[in-house]
Amino acid sequence: MQTTDPRDDGVACDLALTRRDLLLSGAAGVAAGGVAAAPIPAPAQPTPNPMPLHPLSLTVNGQRHAVEIDTRTTLLDLLREQLHLTGSKKGCDHGQCGACTVIADGRRINACLSLAVLHEGGSVTTIEGLGTPQSLHPMQAAFVKHDGYQCGYCTPGQICSAVAVIDEVRAGIPSHVSADLNAKPLLSAQELRERMSGNICRCGAYSNIVDAITEVAGGAA
Repeated sequence: MQTTDPRDDGVACDLALTRRDLLLSGAAGVAAGGVAAAPIPAPAQPTPNPMPLHPLSLTVNGQRHAVEIDTRTTLLDLLREQLHLTGSKKGCDHGQCGACTVIADGRRINACLSLAVLHEGGSVTTIEGLGTPQSLHPMQAAFVKHDGYQCGYCTPGQICSAVAVIDEVRAGIPSHVSADLNAKPLLSAQELRERMSGNICRCGAYSNIVDAITEVAGGAA
């Protein structure tokens, strides 16, 4: 295709570009310009913690700890995530399975339901504080002897709860199945099953667990 450009004094020039080529080259130029002009995003800044950390001092397994925590931290998360005591298990995280049971100031509690800040100055015992592989607590040894576990996930909570149950019975604290609320509870299978009902064993080792607790308590169930 030849055409005459008025600016060239009538000199003919040869245009090799077709309309399609012209449109494509123009679109490519616009796209390239857009990419080049795009602003470089700034590096992401860490989101500041809106909750100030709270100092906490408590004794765990006989050792004093001073930590700083978010006030929303549960005792279970403090034990597992900050103190690295992973024996206490996070099962349902709703206080229904008992896998997280620990002994706080002499009483068994679900650590997943208790805020850590509530234990300022307190004393907590976990499964790690009851015994060691070289020196088992009598309740740990009884669970092994009577095969009171299968998968073992709930066992730390079961053992902590069982230790506290014996102390409850010896202290004369009644349960919902105690026949006489004014008399010392009897160490019966019914009493033990009621008191341990908050600790769920998905493997169904309940009978063996009762046998283990009965042996340690020195009673007949």
